[in-house]
Amino acid sequence: MANEKTFDVDVVIIGAGAAGIGAARRLSGRGLSVWLLEASQRIGGRGWTLDLSGLPLDMGCGWLHSAEHNGWRQLAEDGGWEIDRREAAWNEAQPHPRFSEAEQDEAHAAFRAWHERLMDAPPASDRASDALDPGNRWNGYLQAMSGFISGAPLERISATDYNAYERAATEQNWRLPRGYGALITAHLPTDVGCRFATPVEAIDADGDGVVLTTPQGTIRSRAAIITVSTNVLASSAIRLPSALDDWRHAATCLPLGCDEKLFFEIVGEVDLPTEQVLIADPYDPDSPVFYFRPLERPLVETFLGGRSAHQITADGPAASFDHLSTLLAGLLGSEAASHLRPLASSAWSISTYIGGSYSHALPTQAHQRQQLGQPFRERLFFAGEATHPNAFSTAHGALESGTRAADEVLASLAVRRP
Repeated sequence: MANEKTFDVDVVIIGAGAAGIGAARRLSGRGLSVWLLEASQRIGGRGWTLDLSGLPLDMGCGWLHSAEHNGWRQLAEDGGWEIDRREAAWNEAQPHPRFSEAEQDEAHAAFRAWHERLMDAPPASDRASDALDPGNRWNGYLQAMSGFISGAPLERISATDYNAYERAATEQNWRLPRGYGALITAHLPTDVGCRFATPVEAIDADGDGVVLTTPQGTIRSRAAIITVSTNVLASSAIRLPSALDDWRHAATCLPLGCDEKLFFEIVGEVDLPTEQVLIADPYDPDSPVFYFRPLERPLVETFLGGRSAHQITADGPAASFDHLSTLLAGLLGSEAASHLRPLASSAWSISTYIGGSYSHALPTQAHQRQQLGQPFRERLFFAGEATHPNAFSTAHGALESGTRAADEVLASLAVRRP
């Protein structure tokens, strides 16, 4: 059992993603010793900007969602970071060889009608799929959109959860030319020690504090903030006491969906659109979407969600780029497609220490977000996008959750310490 004389550190934060960095920022300068334990070799978690050929590529989060009240947007402005405030091309009609403007209008109208049914009269089953219009020709399109939004089919999405997000979200979705991941990692406080390649293997909170087992040895702290993903928490990666079964169960009810990105570089002079979105097949629920020249850069950013994202990681990058190149040749013509070179691919669903993209609640399980965020015995605290009631699946939701957990730690230590 830990006691006052055997504590190595006041607070340990497990996970150096947006939530962990948010918690570290709140605890910084408070007179506490704080260690940040990161299982991988880098900080940022699902906020990861990869710089290739001088091009900052956001392999994970890339949009400042609900920018008006996004805490990262405020930090970007405070730090003088450039913000691109133009509207995204997602909802605009686009020239498409197999998806006419009239069909695009129909598909968008079908999405709006489904969205309104879900918001105004949620199905008793709480399954988002039960708000679909049976037999509607655009249901495959709506399933594809669910793949991008949640990383899972509508049958696995809680209507209550979806509605909570939509009621809190705004239409202001902006971008950072230097990269969202770069912004997140730039804000780790200098007075918080970060230990890389230090996965936590077991947690014991039976004594006066918290005992953490790692490959580098045992760490004893007064309190710990757990920010790992729900897929990691639900797995056996970290041995937890049986008293935390309710938290582990909550994590299983809030799984990470599967979304991946692949980037092509545009090489040479070729007539390709700028800031334009093309869906490969609007009738295919597993269709990828191509975003051409985002931020006017020589790139094609490819988004895959749900089953298509799982397939990409199963096939591997080489086969995936070949498949997508074939789709692009069908959309653009072989000459234009010949100017595209594979550049980078994510693999979030097979990442050992993450295991997916972002959290969605299973039908009837939206209440588990509150359970997952509850402190345990005023020594274990939980953060991460999945614990946020309405900004889950976002980096700013993760930031807010880390700040909230840190405030809980400060209140607890103020009571417990002499």
